[in-house]
Amino acid sequence: MKVLLHQCCGPCSLYPLKKLKEQGFDITGFFYNPNIHPYHEFYKRLENTLLVDKYFNIPYIYDETYGLTEFFKFKDVPKNIRCSYCYEVRLEKTALYAKENSFDGFTSTLLYSKYQNHEHIVDISKKLQEKYNIRFVYYDFREGWKEGINMSKELEIYRQQYCGCIYSEMERYQYQLPKQLKEKFLQTSISLNNN
Repeated sequence: MKVLLHQCCGPCSLYPLKKLKEQGFDITGFFYNPNIHPYHEFYKRLENTLLVDKYFNIPYIYDETYGLTEFFKFKDVPKNIRCSYCYEVRLEKTALYAKENSFDGFTSTLLYSKYQNHEHIVDISKKLQEKYNIRFVYYDFREGWKEGINMSKELEIYRQQYCGCIYSEMERYQYQLPKQLKEKFLQTSISLNNN
């Protein structure tokens, strides 16, 4: 079975690729992630995804579209809708590409992460299966969470610290960085909030 695997990044691709190859699927990697910011981060994740694809010796397709303009159109949407949109735009592009290019099915490495809304990703994918008449190949890759992490460390694949958009970057560091700054400069700083 010829399957198009949407890849969000290198580390999240490792266990799904291992599992799908073990099950005999003919896999092609598909990197489409206009949600990733900033620009340097986008290319770092693309590069490491391609390293993983080369490691598994699979063909890959990638879209270098950097979605900053699209992001600014969507910047004021609440987080729960923003994340849903992010899933939808990437999964729809994957399903459509799979249909138009004679793949038998599609799936995504988004199903690997414990930090994503797994059920919502499955729901979106099932709707796309119906819409484009292309099989959604479901697998709960979260079972290999630790194995994937260990593989990424062994292969020295860049492991990002946030989901992708600049909001997720802020959410990742918004408590940690100010705390580190205060600890470092507490004795020598003057706060404008103190009277």
